[in-house]
Amino acid sequence: MLPSAKLVSRLVLAKRCVHTTAVAGKSQSGRYKISPKGDRPLTYEMANPPHQIAHRKAWNSWNTSNLEGELRPSQTMLEDDFIRRFMAGTWHGMVLSEVIIKRQHNHVRIAAIINRSIPARKMYFLIGYCEELLSYWLQCPVTLELQTTDDRKDVIFKYI
Repeated sequence: MLPSAKLVSRLVLAKRCVHTTAVAGKSQSGRYKISPKGDRPLTYEMANPPHQIAHRKAWNSWNTSNLEGELRPSQTMLEDDFIRRFMAGTWHGMVLSEVIIKRQHNHVRIAAIINRSIPARKMYFLIGYCEELLSYWLQCPVTLELQTTDDRKDVIFKYI
């Protein structure tokens, strides 16, 4: 190696750099970015930030299994996820709001707003289908509390 190359390599190795960044003190989780045109629709549940839970909005799962001493918090969380996926698959493209799951003793109530795009006969069939299968899988009575709306724009709270 040339002596000048050795000198340059020593200088590069001897140089120390300090990189700093600004403190990120704001929280971003559960918030939606503002679109450039302001045309992103948000429902009431989506429009309220996470720190407004229990003030302006409620929890999406109502249960007591997360209390101290309860036996099945992880099983309840997995069942809630399964219920939400099952509802989204059974009512494909028709669920317009969040699926709210309420557990009272041994009874599970599922609430949602769906689009009125199928005839009433098919809707009643799907309600019975969901209640029967979920009751069999969860080993407890299940009740669907669905509300319908004609237009998707009825559930939009604001645009950002």
